[in-house]
Amino acid sequence: MRFGILGPLAVATDDGEPVVVPGAKVRMLLADLLAHRDQVVSADRLIEDLWGEDAPANPAAALQVRVSQLRKALDDAEPGARDLIESRPPGYRLRAGDVDADRFAALADTTDVDRLVAALALWRGQAYADVADEEFARAEATRLAEQRLVVHERLAEARLARGEHDLVAAELAELVERHPLREGLRALRIRALYAAGRQAEALESYAGLRERLAEELGLDPGPELAALYRQILDQDPGLSPPAKAAILRNNLPAQLDELIGRAGALAELRSLIPAGRLLTLVGPGGVGKTRLAAAAAAEQSPPDGVHLVELAPLPPGDPRVAEQVLGVLGLHEAPGTTGSAADRLVAALRHRETLLVLDNCEHVIGAAATLVGRLLRDAPGLRVLATSREPLLLTGERVWEVGPLALPSDPADIDAVRRSAAARLFAVRAAAQHREFRLDERTAPAVAELCRRLDGLPLALELAASRVRALGVQGVVDRLDDRFLLLTTRQRDVPERQRTLTAVIAWSWDLLDPEDRAVLARLSVFRDGCTPEAAEQVCDAGLDAMDRLVERSLVVAEPGPRYRLLESVAEFGAARLPDAGAIRSRHAAYFLALASRADPELRGPGQREWLAILDAERANLRAALTHGGGLELALALTWYWVLRGRLSEARAALATSGTPVQERLATPWRLGLALLQGEQVPSGVRDVLALDPKGRSAWFVADAVLDRGDLALAAALLPEEFDDSWTEAAVLASRAMLAHAAGDLSALDAAATRSDALFAELGDRWGRLRAGDWLGGLAEFRGQYERAAAVHREGLRWATELSLWPQVGAKLSWLAWLAVQGRDHEAARELAERAYRLAVEQGAPTAVVFAEMSLGFAARRSGRLDQAVIHLTRIADRGRIEPQPPPYLPMILVELGHARELQGDPAAAWALHVESYEASIGSTRDGIGAVEGMAALAEPAVAARLLGAAATARDQNAAPAAPAEQDELDRAARRAVAALGQERFDDLVAEGAKLTLDQAVTFGR
Repeated sequence: MRFGILGPLAVATDDGEPVVVPGAKVRMLLADLLAHRDQVVSADRLIEDLWGEDAPANPAAALQVRVSQLRKALDDAEPGARDLIESRPPGYRLRAGDVDADRFAALADTTDVDRLVAALALWRGQAYADVADEEFARAEATRLAEQRLVVHERLAEARLARGEHDLVAAELAELVERHPLREGLRALRIRALYAAGRQAEALESYAGLRERLAEELGLDPGPELAALYRQILDQDPGLSPPAKAAILRNNLPAQLDELIGRAGALAELRSLIPAGRLLTLVGPGGVGKTRLAAAAAAEQSPPDGVHLVELAPLPPGDPRVAEQVLGVLGLHEAPGTTGSAADRLVAALRHRETLLVLDNCEHVIGAAATLVGRLLRDAPGLRVLATSREPLLLTGERVWEVGPLALPSDPADIDAVRRSAAARLFAVRAAAQHREFRLDERTAPAVAELCRRLDGLPLALELAASRVRALGVQGVVDRLDDRFLLLTTRQRDVPERQRTLTAVIAWSWDLLDPEDRAVLARLSVFRDGCTPEAAEQVCDAGLDAMDRLVERSLVVAEPGPRYRLLESVAEFGAARLPDAGAIRSRHAAYFLALASRADPELRGPGQREWLAILDAERANLRAALTHGGGLELALALTWYWVLRGRLSEARAALATSGTPVQERLATPWRLGLALLQGEQVPSGVRDVLALDPKGRSAWFVADAVLDRGDLALAAALLPEEFDDSWTEAAVLASRAMLAHAAGDLSALDAAATRSDALFAELGDRWGRLRAGDWLGGLAEFRGQYERAAAVHREGLRWATELSLWPQVGAKLSWLAWLAVQGRDHEAARELAERAYRLAVEQGAPTAVVFAEMSLGFAARRSGRLDQAVIHLTRIADRGRIEPQPPPYLPMILVELGHARELQGDPAAAWALHVESYEASIGSTRDGIGAVEGMAALAEPAVAARLLGAAATARDQNAAPAAPAEQDELDRAARRAVAALGQERFDDLVAEGAKLTLDQAVTFGR
C-alpha cells in the first residue's frame, strides 16, 4: 500500500490503483497515524486530535468505529492491508512501508540532479494539505516544507555547476517571490542571473532584499550575500559560468498523464534494463511501447544520464540514424569535422555510462541495428533500450514483448471490469474528456465490449475515449464496425502517425514488401486466429512469411502454435484484400474438411482432442458457414453443437437450405433439436424417422421425444435395427432411461450395462456418461447410495474434463438428488443451484426441471416450506399441461403434498397424494410414494394398513426407502403408534401387507 502526504492525503495500492478513504474523520485519523508512522499513538491522543473539546459521548467507541472503517477501506482495496493498522496498547500503530515523504528523503540525500528532480516531483502541493492546520500535522508539515526548500537550493547549486544558469534563474523566480527573506535562495538566483548575463537584474535583486530586510527586520544582508554582491561589482572571474556539458544529461519528456496498467511491466523492466546491454521492447502499433520505455528509463540513474532519441521523423529506410542521435545529444557537426557520424558518436560515448533510448526503430531497422551493434561493441559503458515493431536481431539482445492491456475477466462482473487495466485506462481517459462519465453497472458491459473489440490497445482505447462526450460509450461500441473513421483525434501534440487508428496500422503496412502485404490481407479472413496449416492452405502463407509478420508485431503468435491478428489489423487488411471471394471460398472449404474429419472422431477415443480443436476454431466455423460452407458444414458440426449444448446455434445453422440429399439428412436433426428446446411432438414424427430408420438421427429424434416425457411414443420410435454399434449403444442408454422410469430393475440393469460396455469399446466418454446416468440410477434403486454417488462423481469429472456442460449439469443434478435422499440438504441446494444455472444457460427445459426438483425437495426437507412450494408447484403445473404426463410428475405431487401437510392444509395434501397415485399407474415405485404420503394423513388404523401395503410393494420391487423417505415413514408410523399402541399398530401393518396398493388406496378412501 502506498501513502502520500506531500500534498492532499492520498492512498493507492501497490499497482497504483487509488484507494478511497471515506469520511473526514477517517481521513484525519489516517493522517494522524501517518504523521506518527511506525509509532504507537495513544487512543487518548487520537481522540483529542480528532475531536478536541467536541468529543462524542463515547469517544473510545467512536474512535474504534473510525479505525474499523479505515481498516475496511484498506482491506477492500488490497486484501490483508487492514493488518497495517495494529492495535498496540495504549492505542494504535500504522506500519506504513511506502510513504512518499520517506521516498523524498531518500532521493534528496544527494547532489545528483536526476535524483533531486525525482524527489521534487513527488510533491503534489503543501504537505498534509487537507489537515495542515491541525496540531498533530503542523510540526511535520513545517519540517517537510523546509526540506523541500533545501532540496530546491541543492538542485539549483548542482545545475549551476553544470552551466544551466538560465534554467535556474527561471525556476527560482517564483520561489524567491514566495520566500523573499530566504538568503540562500536569493544568493543562488543572483548567481544564476549574473551567469546568464543579466547583471543589472542580479544587482536589483540584491538591493530589493537589502531594503526589505531593513524595513521589516532592521537587519542587513548576511556576510555571504554581501560578499557575493562585491564579487558582482568587481566582475569576479570566479562567478563566470562553467562550460556547458558536451552532452545533455537527460532529455526524457515529462509525463503529462498517468501510465495506467503497466505497474507489473515497470517492475520487471526496472531490473532488466541494468541487467543487460540491449533490451528491445516490441509490440504492435498503439500498444504503448514509447510511453512504457520513457517511464522505465526515467527510473534509471546512470552517471551520464538518459537520452531519448525519436527516430520516427526519419523517412523509411533512411541511413542517417547516427546523425539523428548526434543531434539529440547536442553534438552537431562543426566546420572541418572529419570522420563519419558513427565515429563521432562512438568517440562521444566511449567513456560514458549512459542509457540510450532509441524509439521507433522499425522503419530504419537496418541502419538502427548497424549503429547499435557498433556502439555496444565500442562503448562498453553504454546500454540501449529500443522500441520497435520487430527485434534488432543482434547478439545479446533481449526482446521484451509489450502486450495489450489486460481485458476484463468477466464482462458481467462490475468489479472484474473495474480491475482490468484496459477498462481502467479507458475510464480515466473518458472521464478526462467528459467529467460526467462513470464506470459503473450501467456502463461496464459496454466498456468491457469496447475493450475486447479494440484488443486492449492503449492508443485505440484513448482514441475511443475521446468520442465518449459526443456519442456515449454504447454509441462508440455501436460504431466500431467503422472504426477507422471513428477512432481519430484532433490533439495537436500527438504525432501524425498516432492521430488515427488508420495511420497507426498503415505505418507498419507501408514497411512490408508486397508479398507479405498480400499474406497479411488474406489472413484477415480468419476469425480468432488460425493454425499454421490453415494459414498455409487458405492464404499460401509459409512459415517464413508468418515469422516475418510475427517479428513485425502484425501477427500474434500464441501457444498451439496458433496465429492471430488483432481485430483492428484484421479490419485494415480485409479492406485491402483484392481476391476476397476466392479466399473466403478456400476458408470455407478448409473448415468443411476439418469438420468432416472431426465428426466421426467425436464418437470415439479422439473425442477430447477434437472437441478442443473445434472449440479453438469456433469463430472460424461460424465464418465458414457464411463463406459457403452452408448446410453441408452445419450437418458435419451438428453433433459437436449437441455435445457442447449449443442447441440454438445448431438450429440456426441447420435452417440453411441445401441440396435434396442434405435436406433429407438435416430434417431429423432439425426436429430433434426443436423437441429438446421445448416444442411439441408433431403428428408426422414417424415420417421423419423413416428418412434414417437405422441411423443416429432416428435415435436422436426418439431420445428427444423421451426427453419431452412421452415414454410410450419414445419406446415405439427407438430403432430396433442399427447402422452401427454407436447407434445401438445410444438406443440402449435410452431404453435404460425408460426402464428407470418404469422401475423395471432387470431391464434397467441389462440395458445400462450393455450400453456402457459398447461405449467403452468405442472409447466414447460422452456415451459412458449417458450409460452411467442409469447405472447410478440402478444403484440408487437398490439403496446403494455411496455406489451411485461414486458413479456420478466419476462422470462429473469426465464431463468437466471434456467441457461437456449439459452432462456436467446432469451429473450435478444426480448428485443433488442423492444428497436430498441422504438428508444433506445444504449440499443438495448448492449442487442443484449449480445444475440449474447450467441448464438455463444451455436452454434445456428438461434439465431445468431435474435441477429444480432437487431445489424443491431440499427446501421442503430442510423446513423452507414456502420456497419448496414455489419450486414444486411450478414443476407440477408444467407437468400437468403436457399431453403425456411426464414420469417425474407423481413424485413431485407427493413432495408437494408433504409440504402442504406441514403448512397445515391436510385436505390439499390428501388431494395431491391421490392425484399422484392416479398419475403413477404403470410405475409401482411412484405409487409407493403416494400411498406413504396418504399414510401421513389418514386415520391411524388406515395409516397402519397403508404402511403395510407400501412395505410389501417395496420388498417385491427391491426398492428400499432412501434415508429421507424413511424419515417420512417414521413420522407417519410414530403418529399411528401414538394413537393405537405398538401391538395394535403392528397387527394392522401385517393386515395391510396382504393388500395390493390399489386395494390399500381403495380402503383408505
